[in-house]
Amino acid sequence: MSRRVRLGVNIDHVATVRNARGGSHPDPARAAEAALAAGADGITAHLREDRRHITDADIDVLTALCRRAGKPLNLEMAVTDEMLAIALRHRPHAACLVPERREEVTTEGGLAVAGQEARIAPVARTLAQAGMRVSLFIEPSPAQVEAAAAVGAQVVEFHTGRYCHLSPGQRPAELDRLAAAAAQAQGLGLEVHAGHGLDFGTAGEVLVIPEIVELNIGHFLIGEAVFTGLDGAIRRMRVAMDEAVSGGAA
Repeated sequence: MSRRVRLGVNIDHVATVRNARGGSHPDPARAAEAALAAGADGITAHLREDRRHITDADIDVLTALCRRAGKPLNLEMAVTDEMLAIALRHRPHAACLVPERREEVTTEGGLAVAGQEARIAPVARTLAQAGMRVSLFIEPSPAQVEAAAAVGAQVVEFHTGRYCHLSPGQRPAELDRLAAAAAQAQGLGLEVHAGHGLDFGTAGEVLVIPEIVELNIGHFLIGEAVFTGLDGAIRRMRVAMDEAVSGGAA
């Protein structure tokens, strides 16, 4: 029997479109409802320090929406006192610690946990004690995996952006690196997720790694929704993922 990999849908860029003109349309909460109805297993939202897309009000609504639906909200957050306080106030199902720089267009690479254990461990511990699943968005490197386990994370989400940006001929080596990191993480008792830059093709490609149990995908799905609708984009992604883990069976 083939495994079923969970799909978390990141709705940040619905808020990006809304914020381009102000007002309330399109509504990220409506996108979250549509995503869950189309088969998403959970919702991901990144509350950035500069509030460039998702806002505090969005997190208020999304927390309540996901609780009503019985689905997890994965709050992506920087390792700051402000974001810790917000997470503790809302207590989403999961908190994913990510790197953040004001000048970046999107998250560029994984969180540098190795060397920052003293800063990250207390945040991870506080989140876990409050009942949240603690995830770290990291590069697939042995040092980062080891550090993630050391600070008390329950989950690692591997940054797949490098894999997706390489040409097909260059991807096998990066896939090997992802696979080795996934095996190391599972061996240390960490649950393995992956995300960033994935599309219908690359999502299926990384799922040859058996340790991966969840993908988080946002920008591609929101962009594809312009052409096919969000329901169609998510349902097609669900099929691509299921076919990948079942060896291509319909």
